[in-house]
Amino acid sequence: MNMDSKSILNGRPALSLKIEQIAEAAGYLWQKGWAERNGGNITVNITEYVDDAIRQLPAICEENPIGLTLPHLKGQYFYCKGTGKRMRDLARYPMDNGSIIRILDDCAHYVIVADQQVMPTSELPSHLLVHNWFLEIGSPYRATLHTHPIELVAMSHNKDFLKKDVLSQLLWSMIPETKAFCPKGLGIVNYQLPGSTILAQSTLKELQEYDVVMWEKHGVFAVDEDIMKAFDQVDVLCKSAQIYISAKNMGFEPDGMSQEQMKEMTIAFHLPK
Repeated sequence: MNMDSKSILNGRPALSLKIEQIAEAAGYLWQKGWAERNGGNITVNITEYVDDAIRQLPAICEENPIGLTLPHLKGQYFYCKGTGKRMRDLARYPMDNGSIIRILDDCAHYVIVADQQVMPTSELPSHLLVHNWFLEIGSPYRATLHTHPIELVAMSHNKDFLKKDVLSQLLWSMIPETKAFCPKGLGIVNYQLPGSTILAQSTLKELQEYDVVMWEKHGVFAVDEDIMKAFDQVDVLCKSAQIYISAKNMGFEPDGMSQEQMKEMTIAFHLPK
């Protein structure tokens, strides 16, 4: 018999705090209106918090193909939001609306080891492709987040904003904190079928330069060391989008910070150029 949600977290404060952080972020996504129905996904690499007892847990489902062979994920453990599950429910009951999976030795299949047979998001291959790359390059990033920020998605309906770094420069110029807390800006992936391989590959390409990627007319994909930092990057970008849209609604084009002002701040705060 597999552990229940209380026992798997009991006596494991680091893992418990990590799951609580994921639940907290899910609640923020719902409160902001970025996670309608079952929209959005979270996948977090929790391998460093897994002890021997969890490693010995039997699978509670059949082996499932990832659809990709990801050699750097052998034996890794992930917390994944469940397919069809709502962020508002995950915020209250993370182990009832997500699962812990283990990547098998063939690096092409996974099994669920806790807590219930909640199948991971249908976009799991995309998330795992990114996590495989993190480990391949020695990145400290362990969290991937997909969500639907209203103002950013609205701006993606303007083709002029989809040219390289146009939206990054605009959003950075709205308020200094955006450049400080999302210093790489916003990558762009033109519309692709949700869940498709080409969307995953296009996103991975953009992540070589950016930490947050806009999926045209769909949402954003953000990465960072933990889920809260990934959320924070989206949050500051969306605040800038709100400032821009508010100014436009008042009937004027906002001036924004000048290039000189942004350069000054980049130097002062040692930000990427």
